[in-house]
Amino acid sequence: MNKAVKKHFDECPDNVRVRLAEVRSLVFQIASELDLGEVDETLKWDEPSYSVKTGSPLRMDWKSKSPSNYYLFFNCQTKLVDTFRELYGEELEFEWNRAVVLNLSTPLPEIAIKSCIELALTYKKRKNLPLLGARKNT
Repeated sequence: MNKAVKKHFDECPDNVRVRLAEVRSLVFQIASELDLGEVDETLKWDEPSYSVKTGSPLRMDWKSKSPSNYYLFFNCQTKLVDTFRELYGEELEFEWNRAVVLNLSTPLPEIAIKSCIELALTYKKRKNLPLLGARKNT
């Protein structure tokens, strides 16, 4: 783990650290399964950030001003969050066109979050496809 990211995680409350570590693990798992190469892990805007050459960076964090939530942030100049809203609007909560809002007291909606992470990590290949090449559950 990147030293700055580890320090950031260590400064979070225990329940938050567990949730962020769970999402971090999914990022590395998906990147490995899809053979996307090395994941660049760093702090950007004082938030853990993850990127691969084929994708759009994603960040994750918890904010003390909203202590019951944690967030996955995406580049607001992409179609990512709008696509997530279309695909998972009944399952996930969103903040404008930049974040998925997750609640610390509910289980991680793993299928939806794994899909969001995959779409972000492969965004450059998918950005011109309808729904970024994902299938809407009907």
